[in-house]
Amino acid sequence: MRDRPRQHRVPGLSEHGSDQTGPPAEGVYALLRTSLLAGLAIAALLFPLAAMAGLSAKAGFNAIDTLSVEVTETDPPLTSYVYAADGETLISLFYDEFRRHVTLDEVAPVMRQAMVAAEDSRFYEHNGVDYRGIVRAFVANNSSGGVEQGASTITMQYVRGALQLNAETIDEVIAATEQTATRKVTEARLAMAVEDQLSKDEILERYLNQAYFGHNAYGIFAAAQVYFSKHPSELNMQEAATLAGLVQAPSAYDPISADGTAALDRRNWVLDRMVDIDYLSHGDVSEVRGLPIELDVSDPPNSCIGVEGTTSEYGFFCDYFRRWWREQDAFGATPAEREKELRQGGYTVITTLDPELQDIANDTVNKAKSKESKLLHGAVVMEPGTGRVKALGANRVFSYDQSHNGPHSNPSFDRKGNYPNTVNPVLGGGDTGGYQAGSTFKVFTMLAALDAGYPLDYNISSPNQVRTSFVSATTACGGNWCPKNGSASMAGNRDMWSGFGMSVNTYFAQLIDRVGADKAVEMAERMGLQWRSEGDAYYASEERRSGWGPFTLGVSDVQPIEMTNVFNTLAAEGQYCEPIPALRIIDPNGQELDVASPRCHQELDEDVARAATDAGRCVTGTARKGAQCGPWGTSPVVGQLAGRPIAGKSGTTDNDRASWFLGYTPQMTIGAFMADPDYIFNSVGKGNTSTSKETVGKIFREALEGVPVEQFNAPSRQIQFEGKD
Repeated sequence: MRDRPRQHRVPGLSEHGSDQTGPPAEGVYALLRTSLLAGLAIAALLFPLAAMAGLSAKAGFNAIDTLSVEVTETDPPLTSYVYAADGETLISLFYDEFRRHVTLDEVAPVMRQAMVAAEDSRFYEHNGVDYRGIVRAFVANNSSGGVEQGASTITMQYVRGALQLNAETIDEVIAATEQTATRKVTEARLAMAVEDQLSKDEILERYLNQAYFGHNAYGIFAAAQVYFSKHPSELNMQEAATLAGLVQAPSAYDPISADGTAALDRRNWVLDRMVDIDYLSHGDVSEVRGLPIELDVSDPPNSCIGVEGTTSEYGFFCDYFRRWWREQDAFGATPAEREKELRQGGYTVITTLDPELQDIANDTVNKAKSKESKLLHGAVVMEPGTGRVKALGANRVFSYDQSHNGPHSNPSFDRKGNYPNTVNPVLGGGDTGGYQAGSTFKVFTMLAALDAGYPLDYNISSPNQVRTSFVSATTACGGNWCPKNGSASMAGNRDMWSGFGMSVNTYFAQLIDRVGADKAVEMAERMGLQWRSEGDAYYASEERRSGWGPFTLGVSDVQPIEMTNVFNTLAAEGQYCEPIPALRIIDPNGQELDVASPRCHQELDEDVARAATDAGRCVTGTARKGAQCGPWGTSPVVGQLAGRPIAGKSGTTDNDRASWFLGYTPQMTIGAFMADPDYIFNSVGKGNTSTSKETVGKIFREALEGVPVEQFNAPSRQIQFEGKD
């Protein structure tokens, strides 16, 4: 988390007056500083109401000399930039005020000159308070009986902005902006103190970064982007004059929303002022004055919606990143504080998103299932050994606009559905529930058994239906849980190789009965699962988990990222890494934070993970020579499409309400699923139960094209045939 506000006294001033004198004004104006005329002018201009009430020049200067000038410097709200892993592809921006600090050298010289000409033509001559300007304004205002001219210098405006920025309460905001003698005196004295400590160029740089230009553009970088879609170093004479003219009254001189006449007149006035003070010649501006203002307006994206051309590709990843950020203690005590830090902290974030992989994943799922389908099809790509989320593909568009969405698939809801547009975290993140994952949960029972000392060749007679010791609410099987296999061909003597490869329900129902359901549930927790629904939390509680036999068939909800990471842990030979969407996070001071570092530990014995992988290869038809896989596996299409050894597991829930496939190589893990998030009781249809398998195989084939095949390490003979020590 970046350094918070720093409070210090402005050097050169004591609480009871100045202990240093500023640079003397030239000629007669130096004398005016100590004269009654100057005092009267300052009093009448800076606090006319007080002057009308009888405030004398002496009283005005006493106020200046006795005012405490303790200043709190607060970093202004800055924009955070979020990039893909290449460090160049912009995913999005996060900001409350669109602002990015630039140095004076990064601002075109003509822009600096235009600002001085428009706001304070004697900026390089005075000491923070322009006495000549005060006299001129006093005469003009006295003649008109109103306030026709002001005399706030760039330094005084900078001070005013700093006071507003530091304000933390409503009273402080009012005090920093109200038209009172006290505020004007404060600004004047602080301006002189600032001039004693900062160079003119340093003050101008701060002012340029602070000024508001309208349309949520704070500072010159944002203004150049919003109005002309360019860096401030690239601004030309016309553009510089236009921007400099906005600061006095951004709404009145708005060149975008207004008819443009006032903005054009104001631009030309600034150009004339630049001629008056010899920044430009008459020849420089003669032709320009007749030209219209040529804008190239940009609407900077904010949060996860609005990056032009990338909304559907990066929105869900961006949202996952944002939700992850809200969970990181390094950025604040609460999710709200952390979000504020993201929107105001000025961070540069390099995420784990691989643009090429993202394109592959997104294209593959959208070719498999149209965005117009009520069925959600998504894919997650992760990196073993780091937990980095490399891609999130979905047949959805990340957008709030649901005006053209299809009807809700729940017949009891008379409203629009969440397709094709949605901002729901369909792939994971936050506290969303997820979807049942079916037979993929058999991996937890197998891991618990292997960890407890059961070997891979542990054989159980597995008929088409078995009666377990687990109590069931139904009475059809005498009050016990009696699951069946998906087909009669699955029955027979099965071990972990064939039972996992063929997804034999009755094998795993008996295995969890022997190992203990509590051990399988505990294994799921070790692998990162959280119980998000009330029902899951109830059955997973310490006092009830030992009776949760159906857990092995995937009756619990799980997020796609969460479940993909389970298999990512196996790909890393038991090294568990938290899913993470960030590669590097750099604060506005250029310091890299370690919050983006992989968070990994060895959760499983390597041999246990290798044994699970060996069984997982039976699923895809890419078994190691010597493995006892049985006559067939459930997902050979994955191995055929990938063209290399793949381990994994398929999963289909009751009545085909969801279908999954989780697969991995030593280099990459991919999870794909299909479900109807609007109405989870809807079936995806028999024709879609293989779609997730095909999606995973196709992504592997394209993503790893040209990448050397890396072989899995074989498990020890002991864990294959005797069991873990």
